[in-house]
Amino acid sequence: MTETTSKYADFEGLRTQAVALRREGLSVRQIRDRLKVFNNDMLHRLLQGEPAPEWTKRPNAKDDLREKVRELRLQGMTYDQIQVELGCSKSSISLWVRNLPKPERKRSREESSAIGRRGWEATLQRRDAERQAQKQKAAAEVGAMTDRELFLLGVGLYWAEGTKSKPYRTQERVTFVNSDPGMIEVFLAWLHLLGVDDEHLRFHVLIHETADVAAAEQFWAELTGAEPSAFGKTSLKKHAPKTNRKNVGDNYRGCLAVRVLKSAELYRRIEGSWCGIVGAAKRADQENRT
Repeated sequence: MTETTSKYADFEGLRTQAVALRREGLSVRQIRDRLKVFNNDMLHRLLQGEPAPEWTKRPNAKDDLREKVRELRLQGMTYDQIQVELGCSKSSISLWVRNLPKPERKRSREESSAIGRRGWEATLQRRDAERQAQKQKAAAEVGAMTDRELFLLGVGLYWAEGTKSKPYRTQERVTFVNSDPGMIEVFLAWLHLLGVDDEHLRFHVLIHETADVAAAEQFWAELTGAEPSAFGKTSLKKHAPKTNRKNVGDNYRGCLAVRVLKSAELYRRIEGSWCGIVGAAKRADQENRT
């Protein structure tokens, strides 16, 4: 019989030592190293029924919320009522109270459904607040932008969304089309960084014929600050009567096309800069992999 086998044979004696160490406040790893018991199954059998010391428990941000949920459940509240009260999801409530007795039904199904809807609304409001907080935090982390950062951002933005010359159709001119007002603002700021004068810019609104065309034209005019003479004729998109369009409502303003006159040289600079970005990214990636 080996020394290890002999040691494990005296299970009760080993358990007495393990329990004593546990009650002194040692962690499982410390007990393992102290008793030289490296079999995890055996180690947990030796400590069965002995609670872990407080210092080994990892803090959980939801501990307080879980205790509140359990307290309300013991008071007889349903999942829907708890959701309305605390704003947490039903899946979390179910997980936290699954070992508690189920309260008796005190309301009709209609009343329960109404409470459920209010609970879901509370959950949506909480999630929206979390999303907004995350967005605000991310926006604050950007901080000030240098001219170089704006330059590189603009090159990538144009190469993703701007028109490009094709091997079968050489067309070296700068035209950028987008429906996102923020994208248009960044692109215009980038053009001004590169020294493009407003007199070299032309704008065209592209929008569905069933939308509020006049409101869209006014919106883009105010956003760009351009003179009316800089805007060309609005292009109206036609569609079949039964088309189920998703881009509708007051926030739909179509797209704005921004065209730079006499921009062949600028286009070549953009294309060359993009090639430089790709090459630099590859080199950085190779360095990060080594």
